[in-house]
Amino acid sequence: MLQSLNPEQRRAVEHFEGPCLVLAGAGSGKTRVLTTRVCHLVMEHGVPPDRILAVTFTNKAAQEMRERVVSMLGGEPKGIWMSTFHALGARLMRRHAPGLGWTRAFTIRDADQSLREIKKAQKSVDVDPLQCSPRAVRDRISDAKNHLIGVEEFRETYAGRDLFLSRVAIVYGAYQEALKRQDAMDFDDLLVLPVRLFENNPELLSRYRQLFSFILVDEYQDTNRAQFRLLELLAADHRNLMVVGDDDQSIYGWRGADIRNILDFEKSFPGAEVVRLEQNYRSTPVILGAANVVIRQNVDRKAKTMRTDVVGGAPITLVEAASEADEGRWIVEEIERLMLANPEYDHSDFAVLYRTNAQSRALEDRFRLRGLPYQIVGGVRFYERREIQDVLAYLRLISNPRDMDGFDRVVNYPRRGIGKTSLGRLAVFAREAGIDLFEAAGRGEEVPGLVPGARRGLKEFAGLIGRYRERGGLLTAGEILEELIEELDLESRLRSEGPDGRERAENVLELIAAARDFEAEQVMELDEGDRDAFTDLDLFLQHVALVTDLDFHDSVADAVTLMTLHSAKGLEFPVVFISGLEEGLFPLLRSYEEPRLLEEERRLFYVGITRAMERLYMTHARRRRRAGETMFGRLSTFVNVLADRVETKSTDLVSGSWTGYGRRGRESTQSQPSRAPTDYAGSPDDGSDFNQDRPRYVKGERVVHQTFGSGTIAEISGFGRDLKVAVDFDTAGRKKLLVRYAGLERDYL
Repeated sequence: MLQSLNPEQRRAVEHFEGPCLVLAGAGSGKTRVLTTRVCHLVMEHGVPPDRILAVTFTNKAAQEMRERVVSMLGGEPKGIWMSTFHALGARLMRRHAPGLGWTRAFTIRDADQSLREIKKAQKSVDVDPLQCSPRAVRDRISDAKNHLIGVEEFRETYAGRDLFLSRVAIVYGAYQEALKRQDAMDFDDLLVLPVRLFENNPELLSRYRQLFSFILVDEYQDTNRAQFRLLELLAADHRNLMVVGDDDQSIYGWRGADIRNILDFEKSFPGAEVVRLEQNYRSTPVILGAANVVIRQNVDRKAKTMRTDVVGGAPITLVEAASEADEGRWIVEEIERLMLANPEYDHSDFAVLYRTNAQSRALEDRFRLRGLPYQIVGGVRFYERREIQDVLAYLRLISNPRDMDGFDRVVNYPRRGIGKTSLGRLAVFAREAGIDLFEAAGRGEEVPGLVPGARRGLKEFAGLIGRYRERGGLLTAGEILEELIEELDLESRLRSEGPDGRERAENVLELIAAARDFEAEQVMELDEGDRDAFTDLDLFLQHVALVTDLDFHDSVADAVTLMTLHSAKGLEFPVVFISGLEEGLFPLLRSYEEPRLLEEERRLFYVGITRAMERLYMTHARRRRRAGETMFGRLSTFVNVLADRVETKSTDLVSGSWTGYGRRGRESTQSQPSRAPTDYAGSPDDGSDFNQDRPRYVKGERVVHQTFGSGTIAEISGFGRDLKVAVDFDTAGRKKLLVRYAGLERDYL
């Protein structure tokens, strides 16, 4: 195993005890280092597999690590804990949730379910969603949890000091109470509650410190405060913590990741050994050279320069398009041209990356028009589809009758004659009786004012769920699902819905297949106590809740991959197109407000570049439509440092052909577009302040401000970076704001 490693990789693998930071540049073989180190600990040092904890961020990466370890060891490393952070948290809570007030069969709420619960919590405490956007409230609560700030601390910090955050504090408390009442946790709780568990129970913490004698962490640059604290607690005594990551690929600050965790690792764990993996096994020297030049513009980083033994490589191509449609057309035609010229290429060898999901529409139009197969990663996920969510709501309620989100979704699906008025009366009865809605449904005959049809429907519904609950411990998730769908006659109901019904029905059948294939042992190794505490269905629902977008990327499908740059991290393709390289779109305009935001955007550009193995294309459009408005833009400043490293081309919108303009940054001689006409007050009249990130505004439009809440735009003045608005806020009165700093969002509620 060691002979296949380069000297730096071998040094990391052979490190035995004490903290170690492995700075693993893009394509440097970090997965090989992690998996070989696990095997080295077992085979050379005699460490039992059940004394090793290895964590990463995606199910796909965890599965790949496990498969490699099994292959190298020649068998399953029985007892090893190898999973994502969230799966680790869920496993710990399955064992110890009663100590914090939950049962071991708790439900995990996904992002959409959490948002619905936030809206209910706002209603329960009279916080108007028109004044406080539920999404903004959810984001602030999530951020607080990631920083280990509980309800009381949040309330004490912001009460009376900030209007919006004071309201968030009220909702935060109501939201957490609702989750606990329903025996549910959100994603953030899976990280926060294990920390609370260990901090409050030193004896239990000591047991797990002894259990996890060696801890390995992948993608360490993506950890947040809660994840750091969990690792710190577990590794405090033996300090046998190896973290592998790349600060140059830290791109999730917007969702709580803290780059300081990796930059300050030696301060947090004094005496740590540092190993730099700078040998790249993925990209050509042309691509690596561009990546090195780009990332060196950042200041807040650990110095490293990627290198390769590969010689030569195709030049990087920078393409200027007239519009986003022209950009998409050129990309499709270039893929077709390359496949004709290089028969060894398949559609799966190509990826088109973009900064925002909205950019995929124009690309999809062109792919469909040309009949070129493609797959989108990061669109509507399988488990987010309406028909799948409906069926899963049934399963969640069977698993946990206190899950009111599931109850609300399916109590009248299929229709049982239970309308809003009946549900309102049921809710009043449940509240006065001190019981949950499901129990109240079983006592429908006691609810005042219900019509006979509603009483009958509630009785049938409660009986249906009750029967499956009684058999839940005897049946697998697949068996429950199959019987339930047949009893509800759901397949034929879906097929009768029209043109899309057949696809919905097939999706439900696919869900049955997934449940049949599911093995509870894939989620956690079960002992007899576990078997008595929760069912195959409980663990199947956990598995579904923790699936990520990348778990749906099919690397062998004969299709071009379309995805955001964030989704592309960890993947590689022979040919990569980075599209939409326009100022204001990439980097986003708001990133200029803070140096750390701009550096994160540049790291995202670096990630995009280093996904390419053989060929790299960069494209930008002179004009682009967004939200029905035409924007005029200029080439991203990120590309400036590559002026002498790219071959520039330009498309011709009329003829549909492209014309090369040579290398070394020679500029296109095509005429530039005229000043952009617009009917929107305050919009820039030329391309000098192109911004795809910030919306344009009109008088009378409703907007939301994070601090002042909801309001109506009364006045607009200035343009470009000096665009100002006067907003009459519902509770804070009139405020004059500079748009580029205000962070306004459209109020859609």
